[in-house]
Amino acid sequence: MRTDSDALPQTLAWIAVDWGSSNLRAWGLDKQHQVIANASSDKGMLSLTPDEYEAELLRLVGDWLPANSQIAVMVCGMAGARQGWLEAAYLPVPISLDQLSHGAVMPRLVGGQLRVHLLPGLSQTHSAAQHFDVMRGEETQLAGLAAEAPDFSGRVCLPGTHSKWASIESGAVTQFTTYLTGELYQLLATQSVLKHSIGSDALSEPACRDAFIASVSEISAAPETFSSRLFGLRAQDLLDSRLPMGKTRASVLSARLSGLAIGLELAGACQSLSTDETVTLIGNPALCHRYHLALNALGFQTHHVEGDTAVLAGLRLAHQALTNNAERAL
Repeated sequence: MRTDSDALPQTLAWIAVDWGSSNLRAWGLDKQHQVIANASSDKGMLSLTPDEYEAELLRLVGDWLPANSQIAVMVCGMAGARQGWLEAAYLPVPISLDQLSHGAVMPRLVGGQLRVHLLPGLSQTHSAAQHFDVMRGEETQLAGLAAEAPDFSGRVCLPGTHSKWASIESGAVTQFTTYLTGELYQLLATQSVLKHSIGSDALSEPACRDAFIASVSEISAAPETFSSRLFGLRAQDLLDSRLPMGKTRASVLSARLSGLAIGLELAGACQSLSTDETVTLIGNPALCHRYHLALNALGFQTHHVEGDTAVLAGLRLAHQALTNNAERAL
């Protein structure tokens, strides 16, 4: 979607960009940091070579740009990966979330209409335990949370293909862990023996919601049974006469698979949490609602922050930090 206006080039102050593996989203902002335009593309990192990024960005936002001035562009996500536009090296944790701009890099551009900064990701290394972890893109959503509440402390979950759990103390990331939950679910549902039994689940259906919640509770209580319970889904499809037939049957089994995958994640991520702690969920409403149901089933309360709101707030924070540094350098 795009919002166009004849007055846009006169009111545009800077551009915020979230450049992922599969998609690109851009927002034009005015001097008050309010969104006045937005656009999206399916040209993510996986479909671009480094010398194609500038042209794709200009194709998307070119008609926003004023004729005789340079516009700052703040970019988070996979454009700053090693295989992206230009690598913005990972910053190690612990780190204050208002310092992400310190690791920003500027790609060399052919034209003079844009001044682009690529934000870094975060890394964590516990070499003695052979535990290594990285995030790229999610740190900016966490920075958005810190921008709204600089002294925030607590546990944050960012559900997704690779779910992230981060510990925040007074606006700084102290540690984080990635769970391959979304990708694991997709692989099991489409490339394992379970593909013969799994459909698409809708948690708005009571039978699917009940199956999801029950599976979360079951696997959280006994995570060591995960592999056997997976095969049990196939056996249940073959043997359980109580299950409804047709698409509903496949949907219920899909909900059970989702519950097992997310429940296994929570068994690890919530191990050190007390039930009086609130987990902050950042991401799209549908997926965060699924995690809300799962966490509630285990006795935890949640608070939701919409993903786009968080990433825009994080990009604003980084842009303001770079602007302030530039002004102090004058």
